[in-house]
Amino acid sequence: MFQHNMFDSHSFLLDMTRKTPENELDLIRDDEFETKSGTDIMEGASGDDQDPNKRPKKKQYHRHTQHQIQELESFFKECPHPDDKQRKDLGKRLGLEPLQVKFWFQNKRTQMKSQHERHENTQLRNENDKLRAENIRYKEALTTATCPNCGGPAAIGEMSFDEQHLRIENARLREEIDRISGIAAKYVGKPMLNYPQLPSLGGNNIGHQLGEMFTTTGGDLLRSISGPSDADKPIIIELAVAAMEELIRLAQTGEPLWINSDNNDVLLNEEEYARTFPRGIGPKSLALKSEASRESAVVIINYVNLVEILMDVNQWTNFFTGIVSKATILEVLSTGVAGNYNGALQVMTAEFQVPSPLVPTRENYFVRYCKQHGDGTWAVVDVSLENLRSTSVSRCRRRPSGCVIQELPNGYSKVTWIEHVEVDDRAVNNIYRPLVDSGLAFGAKRWVATLERQCERLASVMASNIPTGDVITSPEGRTSMLKLAERMVMSFCAGVGASTAHTWTTLSGSGADDVRVMTRKSIDDPGRPPGIVLSAATSFWMPVPTKRVFDFLRDENSRNEWDILSNGGLVQEMAHIANGRDSGNSVSLLRVNSGNSSQNNMLILQESCLDTTGSYVIYAPVDIAAMNVVLSGGDPDYVALLPSGFAILPDGSSNAENSNAAGGSLLTVAFQILVDSVPTAKLSLGSVATVNSLIKCTVERIKASITCENA
Repeated sequence: MFQHNMFDSHSFLLDMTRKTPENELDLIRDDEFETKSGTDIMEGASGDDQDPNKRPKKKQYHRHTQHQIQELESFFKECPHPDDKQRKDLGKRLGLEPLQVKFWFQNKRTQMKSQHERHENTQLRNENDKLRAENIRYKEALTTATCPNCGGPAAIGEMSFDEQHLRIENARLREEIDRISGIAAKYVGKPMLNYPQLPSLGGNNIGHQLGEMFTTTGGDLLRSISGPSDADKPIIIELAVAAMEELIRLAQTGEPLWINSDNNDVLLNEEEYARTFPRGIGPKSLALKSEASRESAVVIINYVNLVEILMDVNQWTNFFTGIVSKATILEVLSTGVAGNYNGALQVMTAEFQVPSPLVPTRENYFVRYCKQHGDGTWAVVDVSLENLRSTSVSRCRRRPSGCVIQELPNGYSKVTWIEHVEVDDRAVNNIYRPLVDSGLAFGAKRWVATLERQCERLASVMASNIPTGDVITSPEGRTSMLKLAERMVMSFCAGVGASTAHTWTTLSGSGADDVRVMTRKSIDDPGRPPGIVLSAATSFWMPVPTKRVFDFLRDENSRNEWDILSNGGLVQEMAHIANGRDSGNSVSLLRVNSGNSSQNNMLILQESCLDTTGSYVIYAPVDIAAMNVVLSGGDPDYVALLPSGFAILPDGSSNAENSNAAGGSLLTVAFQILVDSVPTAKLSLGSVATVNSLIKCTVERIKASITCENA
């Protein structure tokens, strides 16, 4: 409860200031100060003048010339505390005694300090006037306060604890905003403290432009957005601070804000959310659907390394390559303090994807804010900035989303991930809609599952001990092979989704399992063979659990059942590197033993990875000579790769997380083929027909083999 003396603290400060002796600051003086009167020196008394009966002789003063004063002033600017030698040289040059020079400098220093003290006193008086006026304004506001229950006048003592708590929280948030503003000002180049106070970030203040219809087409958002204007930066900072506060509370609060569903999912109570967080990016449009999820896990990574991955846009994109198709930092408002990312602010754009051409990507323009908390906890939060752009409206907005990282012993970290978006998902193909609605496509579970798997992979790359059973015993060879496989996976994921950077062409009909193709010219890319590359992909549903499909496709013994290019030859695993706790997470080097002599010069690099939200089997043919260089620890960046493979996702049914349970799979098959080694050549219809036939035949073989085994 507020008490009647709640405003006495400011009055006490004012009284203390008024009672402070005006000469209190005079107690602090330079060590050289003496009780002389400066350069006005009284002439020494003669013996006769020392008679006590005689009247004291009047003081006689020596006035400095204008030239002497100018020279002394000039020297004072360079050195206000001259030593004996400097005083002697200066006096000799100006025709003054060293003592006169000494007294002049003492007086000058006294004068400067007095001016500074008068200036400080003026500032204090002005600040006191502001505080006094603020107290009066508060008291006047309280006299007109009404009771929220009955509507009548409220006494000060009747104010609720919640109101008092909100005032304290507002003061704390304002201090946080001021601190971040000060940091950001160093990098923006202009002071940012004196920006207008926003009465509320909710309601119609920001986001009133959001309407029912969308004015931008896919891809226009990220292509058209540039860095924020100076006028937007104060609002961006305030949004980031409020988003950080919201993220922490979302991560730590249980019911009634979060409620458990029948299948053990944690769901956000939208009504409770609106009451708890009235601030934010504005009201939700009726055309957007809310998606909110929370997931926690303990991961094998140090919190310092994880924060660096999240705040480095290249590492973040590579680490979550199956989710983030592309990302760009538009401007860094703050790089953080104390040599780390504490207080870092980045304005970014990103595109999020599902590995299938049938699910449109989600584009966002947002600010990312990293903060260290006092209890050994770090947090990284994103919040959308689309509403600051009055010329465009996005199909997807990120309300405060991100993760809270708690340091654990032995280099582990506990991560609590929050994903909260508002999106128009009407363009999602019907076979993928249950997956998207379940949250396994873009929700927190997918982020955390990917994080866990990638942390295990990173630990295997950095491991010094070679697990028993691995054929490659050289640490350098292991590192190079894993690096090559990582690039292969990134290339596959970048080319299989519906990114706005792609232009897919459907070859026939309008069914979901139709083949879609696109072409790229490869020129001066050491990681890809030169020429025209044709990419083809198709997605379809299978009434088989995801684990069954994954095991079939990654097994070298069953490869000849679906791989047309192997010509029925036997496939032998030559090398194997485990990079996760699950046996399905591994990198393999395969050889095809066939009657075709040209194929005997080729090897197949394959990576298979599995988590609770999906799995991949990705492979690429590699030259034997190039692979020998990699296995000996050579640079893998110059090995040309054209990866193909499979993305296997659950169909979104209620038991989709159990990969062994009865349920369906969503399988995306994607090929990349070099159809002409001359980059300037024209793509022939025959090449397109061949690739179309190849992928359709592969799909038929997979369906026949898996359905037969599953019967």
